[in-house]
Amino acid sequence: MSYIIALTGGICSGKSVIAKKFANLSKKISVVDADIISRKVTQPGTIALHTIVKYFGSCILFPNGSLNRSMLRKIIFSNPKDKEWLEKLLHPIIRIETQKTINTLSNQSSYILWVTPLLIENNLQKHANHILVIDAHIDIQLTRIINRDKISKQYAKKILLSQVSRQNRFDFADDVIENNKNLDEITQYISALHQYYLKIKTNNS
Repeated sequence: MSYIIALTGGICSGKSVIAKKFANLSKKISVVDADIISRKVTQPGTIALHTIVKYFGSCILFPNGSLNRSMLRKIIFSNPKDKEWLEKLLHPIIRIETQKTINTLSNQSSYILWVTPLLIENNLQKHANHILVIDAHIDIQLTRIINRDKISKQYAKKILLSQVSRQNRFDFADDVIENNKNLDEITQYISALHQYYLKIKTNNS
């Protein structure tokens, strides 16, 4: 039985960076990233992408036929009904693919780090043994969103407000990493958490 650490946090809080640091500590840590799975299930030729294009039109595609996620993000955050439609389509598909991946990796992992941005929003806490929240100051998040997506500060704020509050995440957290500090300090804390997770995994085996 796999021991699952759910790693969650707001947009641009640094979830992928922190997950990579965990993975670098041991080859036996398996990272299952919901964003990577989301890209996999919406690749050209998939039923999901065909359905999305049928709903939104070819404007959400790059010339090579792949999904323009930035364009799609702009559309759905301007129209709540479109966002709701997309989530109803993709979330069940992503969940099924996630579980398949976890089942495949369960026997070869010290523990599984499940990177899932919408853990709280989608009420998925019950599927994790332990919850690690990555937090960043709102100003830092805004700067990262603006730089990543090349959007206005007003639009970036709108995206942040669409997610659950930081306090809501803290209410479910077993551990928190504040991703505002010096990277060396964060790395040391990650190493300590890794040892702790190995210990609690062993105790719960």
